[in-house]
Amino acid sequence: MIEGYLGGLDAERHLSAYTVRNYRTDLYHLLEWLELRRVAPKSITRAVFREYLGLLAARGTARASVTRKVSTIHAFYRHLTREGTLPRDPLEGVSPPRRERRLPSLLPQAQAGQFMEVAAGDDPGGLRDRAILELLYGAGLRVSELAGLDVADLDRDDGSARVTGKGNKQRIAVYGRPAAAALERYLKDGRPLLVRHATPALFLNHRGGERLSVRAIELLVRKYAGHAGIEQRVYPHLLRHSFATHLLDGGADVRIVQELLGHESAGTTQIYTHVTEERQRQVYTEAFYNQWHPRSERRTARKREEEKLDKEESKD
Repeated sequence: MIEGYLGGLDAERHLSAYTVRNYRTDLYHLLEWLELRRVAPKSITRAVFREYLGLLAARGTARASVTRKVSTIHAFYRHLTREGTLPRDPLEGVSPPRRERRLPSLLPQAQAGQFMEVAAGDDPGGLRDRAILELLYGAGLRVSELAGLDVADLDRDDGSARVTGKGNKQRIAVYGRPAAAALERYLKDGRPLLVRHATPALFLNHRGGERLSVRAIELLVRKYAGHAGIEQRVYPHLLRHSFATHLLDGGADVRIVQELLGHESAGTTQIYTHVTEERQRQVYTEAFYNQWHPRSERRTARKREEEKLDKEESKD
């Protein structure tokens, strides 16, 4: 039942292999637990399902992961109901735990610029890596979108790329001069030395000139973060977060950022406005505190200076 459901889902919605893998993991995890409880999948009840959710909570499973599992399992049982395998949805009415809103992490603008400069090698791998970093940050691409790029997807005159995002949907992503310059150098002096056979892929590995994998891109981003001395965890999606937030910091309209990111809902993009507002609030708060609060370092230093002057005047 699970494999039939996933196969139909993949054909209908053109899901990525990563998404299908997550769905399969979620459903098989429930199946294994039901087997231990000696409960047939068709005989599951809301009480049994809530017990399963309690187990996840006791194990410290992140809320976001629990929410995804609940959504996946609900969709599976709704499918069984529609197909007539079950007379009714046995899990109807069971809600996932409320997700806490967490603001995305990002790199400060100055640090993001420094991070790009770390990949400065003139060898084919170094040129490739610089182009990858510049595109991730300069166009706000998902790592799967970047890994799937072909040379033909680039419009080098226009500074744009046709990318395939979630749900196999395509959009035009734009990038600026730094990314364009890095791409030109890579295409001229880097990629030709990596090619072993005819391939449309834009970014190639060192072993046989095959398309660079998502995992390899994640590892090289982490490697250059270490070279740059950045202490926080850096990953490709962090550069996408930084891209969106820095655009909004610069005054970009949220609807334009939504288009560039490929978000279906403006509400998804709205989270980045919260990041911007939160950062502004911190700056204003710190400035206010330092200027006026009696325990601020600035006020304390000023008070010490005044006391020192008073002592000197009393001696005179």
